[in-house]
Amino acid sequence: MKVTIRKGDTLWYYSQLFHLPFQLLLDSNRQQNVNTLMPGMEIEIPGFQSKAYKVEKGDTFWTIARQRNLSLDVIFLLNPNVDPNFLSIGETLILPTRITNPIIVAKQAYSSEQLSNDLKRLSEVYPFIIINEIGKSVLNQPIQEMVIGNGEKKVHFNGSFHANEWITTPIIMRFLNEYLLSLTNYQTIRGVQTLPLYNSVSLSLVPMVNPDGVDLVLQGPPPSIRERVIEINRGSEEFTGWKANINGVDLNNQYPAKWEIEKERKEEKAPAPRDFPGYKPLSEPEAVALADLARDKRFDRMLALHTQGKEFYWGYEGLEPPESERLAEEFARVSGYKPVRYVDSYAGYKDWFIKEFQKPGFTMELGKGINPLPLSQFEEIYQDILGVFLVSMYR
Repeated sequence: MKVTIRKGDTLWYYSQLFHLPFQLLLDSNRQQNVNTLMPGMEIEIPGFQSKAYKVEKGDTFWTIARQRNLSLDVIFLLNPNVDPNFLSIGETLILPTRITNPIIVAKQAYSSEQLSNDLKRLSEVYPFIIINEIGKSVLNQPIQEMVIGNGEKKVHFNGSFHANEWITTPIIMRFLNEYLLSLTNYQTIRGVQTLPLYNSVSLSLVPMVNPDGVDLVLQGPPPSIRERVIEINRGSEEFTGWKANINGVDLNNQYPAKWEIEKERKEEKAPAPRDFPGYKPLSEPEAVALADLARDKRFDRMLALHTQGKEFYWGYEGLEPPESERLAEEFARVSGYKPVRYVDSYAGYKDWFIKEFQKPGFTMELGKGINPLPLSQFEEIYQDILGVFLVSMYR
């Protein structure tokens, strides 16, 4: 919601007027010089929407404010051209509405288009979010990162490396919306105050690493590449088993962490629905985008969300720091998932992350069953992983 600055107004005053954290107002107006606010400038108020209200018989600014638990000055601020002494029945006023419920439906099979639409909608209501395009997919779709918070600790979550593990995208979107709501409403999540997290943690989220592959699983192939992907899929038009990107390369076998070993022992030696590591490491634009992101941001912790198994992997060649074991114990406690330190697999994003930075990295295998997991498991999976998200940020 936007408001127009009046003479003498400050962001601090607005934080009191709308009962919002001052830092969220600052970060929602990064484009403005907040030290020289001038009358007539527009300012973003996060977590609110403006709605039209028709004046009824007996209404005054004071009665409207009292009925809606608003400050009287909020009504003056949003209706600068209305004379409160001469209200007419049917006249339109603009009133603020605090958002207290999710504005997106996270429990859905997200296409890349729906994801972009929802990220845009969230950023409009919560303008303290930063959206970065970190790369493009093979089919030139954006790979998007959301950044929330200002802290020195840098934490990263990603989902949908594998196309038929698309349920990890709505899991991240559910957490994102819940986190934003808690910040603008001074609420807790499982008893955890989130505003201190905002001020101490820079949270990076890439909800969909593999947009082309997810769309293929959910919607089928686009006409321009239909014959090619059906050929890669062994002549089948059923794509529920597809894990790879649209080139038939498994993005989680693309990283230079003993990639040569993984390449030799994989049965797939050419593009396939799953398990083909490519002809060289980091050949695919999606894998490169995530590698470049990690090199640029130097995350302190990284969680890659996959399915399925109700377990997680947290070691690589003894290069994981001591902090990883402590976090693994906490993750196991809050989720009930089995921690596995070493697994006979290489070339994954988690493997490379630990090798490259010696920081805690985790591959979280959410839920249990046959991929793609159904949305009927969504709530159980979310409740399992929610504590892990929180621990990774505040511990």
